[in-house]
Amino acid sequence: MTKADSVSERLARLRALCDSGFALAAHIRYTRPTILYRTYDQVWIDHYSERGFMLSDPVVHWGLTHTGAVNWADLADQDPQGVISDALAHGLHNGWTYAVGPQTSRTIAGITKTGPDFTVAERAEISQIVNEVHDLTEGFESVSPETQAALLAL
Repeated sequence: MTKADSVSERLARLRALCDSGFALAAHIRYTRPTILYRTYDQVWIDHYSERGFMLSDPVVHWGLTHTGAVNWADLADQDPQGVISDALAHGLHNGWTYAVGPQTSRTIAGITKTGPDFTVAERAEISQIVNEVHDLTEGFESVSPETQAALLAL
């Protein structure tokens, strides 16, 4: 199985757990991810980008300064721009973030789902998936151009 196949398999598992979408920013260096996977609705992606929410998103700030997990609702008091409430208005419920890796190469996943909140088992599986994607995409710059293109295309 190729590296791209391994990552693709994990992203498919993550999609199944996060029916309303996720963003997984792998190996963030100097505030820019090496690879970014997003399955949120394009309307939300455009809305988020047009408003420059990344600059004020408390979920991003938390992930850049912490590892582990946090519920988006727990960051509401750190959200003067209303990014989290806007996400809710766009159907992104049960927001949860998991961050892993050193500060110089952090991977952050923001995940959502409809229905009930993520269970303990689902959170454990998501954490494992993000850890595995983080590990599989380590050293992206040193893999072949073909592998880089395959990973970026997922």
